[in-house]
Amino acid sequence: MEQGHVEQEEQRGAGLADAFQRLWTPHRMAYIKGEGKGPECAFCDIAQMDDRDGLVVARGQTCFAVLNLYPYNSGHLMVVPFRHVAGYDELTEAETAELAALTQHAIRAIRHASAAQGFNVGMNLGLTAGAGIAAHLHQHVVPRWGGDTNFMPVVGHTKVLPQLLPETRDLLARAWGEV
Repeated sequence: MEQGHVEQEEQRGAGLADAFQRLWTPHRMAYIKGEGKGPECAFCDIAQMDDRDGLVVARGQTCFAVLNLYPYNSGHLMVVPFRHVAGYDELTEAETAELAALTQHAIRAIRHASAAQGFNVGMNLGLTAGAGIAAHLHQHVVPRWGGDTNFMPVVGHTKVLPQLLPETRDLLARAWGEV
């Protein structure tokens, strides 16, 4: 970078060039700003969408499995009740049973489709517990593989995913029917 350009950047508050490379992910700004977290509910909206458009992998009677739009790993699913409810203790017995059954089926389908070696399964109930959409309960099913954590999330706060969401959705929807 020529000297005059560096001085212009400093004047604009950009600072000096450094050794970091940056991966720009402007699509995440909507998530950071909380867009889509207003009075509308993303999960209620997804439940009304076509499966491919909503990234829905499977539907039951009271719950459905959907890909996470901001996955930790490829294949990161969420199992969500159709009914808009925030608390686990608010689920009916039928919803609780199907949430558990779909979670088990999700694990089998992901393992079948991608040879996952382990899973993180859980819920964040409430904003203070880390729920991104606290008003609508959802259980995460995150596949894990040996060595899937590397320097990118730690140093770069960036997750590198090898497959686009619609492709992952199609792969898991096929696997769902095979297990």
